[in-house]
Amino acid sequence: MVRAILSTVIACVAIALALVQFASDGLYARAASPHALVARIPLSFGLRVYRAIDSVAPVGFVSDALATTALADGDLNAAQRYARQMPAGERHDDLLGKIAAARGDDDLAREYYYEATDVAATQREIALLARTNLPAALHTEARFRDRLLALGTHPDAVAESFWLSGLYAAKQNQYTAALAFDRQAVALAPLNMAYVLSAASHAYFANDLRDAQYFFTRAIALNPAGGDAYAGLGLVALREGDRVRARAYLRQARAVDPRAPTVASLAAALR
Repeated sequence: MVRAILSTVIACVAIALALVQFASDGLYARAASPHALVARIPLSFGLRVYRAIDSVAPVGFVSDALATTALADGDLNAAQRYARQMPAGERHDDLLGKIAAARGDDDLAREYYYEATDVAATQREIALLARTNLPAALHTEARFRDRLLALGTHPDAVAESFWLSGLYAAKQNQYTAALAFDRQAVALAPLNMAYVLSAASHAYFANDLRDAQYFFTRAIALNPAGGDAYAGLGLVALREGDRVRARAYLRQARAVDPRAPTVASLAAALR
């Protein structure tokens, strides 16, 4: 009798687990290849099973799946209802951020992404903010960077944050501040060409010709085929009054990458 009961229980559990698995496959079937077996499982089947589970005893992974599906279908009220059932944490905040973004509430979305430490989504929202309010974007970037530094788990994201702060500062003509941000980015990611070139460019516009020359030279060491770096050295030479050296750098820049944007700038300045 005991064996029979135990066998029945095990069989029921196995069936329940299989049912949940098929339901999960149904929910995510549209993301699968059209030729995959899971693509043939109706989405409606997955929704019915998960909604049945949710009505009896809501659990995190069920609420997550239902919220994600509702969001994809544009049912933002249902998505928010299911997301709020989830346990507090990064996934909970990230979903609420996506729902807020879908509603056009960028400020709220940015706060949720911040709490979730969703780097890509947060930077996307800060970039949107920068279109209309650069000082606010710079402040928000610094606040998010402080969170990243406190967590200590996103060194590449911290470097990118310093670099982005440099771009936002430069758009406000704060080139000395931009250079200071770039220095931090380069210190954390010394092989990143974008950070090095930004430091060189911002140093040039800050009239810090020594640092501009240093960073342009460093960029050439990283990529000898980079025309922007040679042309940048030419601009430095021209500002120092040395047209002969500037023309020599222009020839080098044209030889390696004639289409580089800074090459055209140097050529125009030498006319």
